[in-house]
Amino acid sequence: MKCKLMLAGICATAWALSAAMADTKENKDAGEAKSVYDFEVQTIDGKPVKLEQYRGDVCLIVNVASKCGLTEGNYKKLEPLYQKYKDQGFRVLAFPANNFGAQEPGTNQEIKQFCSSKYNVSFDLFAKVSVKGDDICPLYKYLTTHPNSEIAGDIAWNFQKYLVDREGQVIAKFDPRVSPDDEKLVAGVEQALAAPRPEKKTGA
Repeated sequence: MKCKLMLAGICATAWALSAAMADTKENKDAGEAKSVYDFEVQTIDGKPVKLEQYRGDVCLIVNVASKCGLTEGNYKKLEPLYQKYKDQGFRVLAFPANNFGAQEPGTNQEIKQFCSSKYNVSFDLFAKVSVKGDDICPLYKYLTTHPNSEIAGDIAWNFQKYLVDREGQVIAKFDPRVSPDDEKLVAGVEQALAAPRPEKKTGA
């Protein structure tokens, strides 16, 4: 009887510890992040990536879709934008999402093939995520609940864009219908690139 009680006590303690750890991680992901560098995502090939690796870069985070009316215009202009500024430390981080009109129905590999063969995409593609609803991914929960009211708010549609400075701070949000070659967007990229590049953390 004592053994059973001891075992039950150990199990209860282990469960409580596990729950506490899970809650801590959820809170960190949802509300305690200080920048986009606090998140880990998966590449389109399923490899984990800490966004900390982009420290010092200027990033444009975009939720993409393959079958949207905005697909062609965005992919055709995102790639040239990336090519123009990549040597200065500009990165496009594309996150496929199927939340709007089921317009990103394919698998990760199908999406990768589509982007490569149709638009010669060379910027970074990540695994499909959810950008709204109960299953929203941690990065997008951070973006949509950002403390800056001009950044916060639900994703409107495919190809909403967030500009992130060299310190990992979100400095601008652009509506899905704002083209990648829009004057204000390009000016924002150039202004962010003009800032000095901070030193990358070692061992990150």
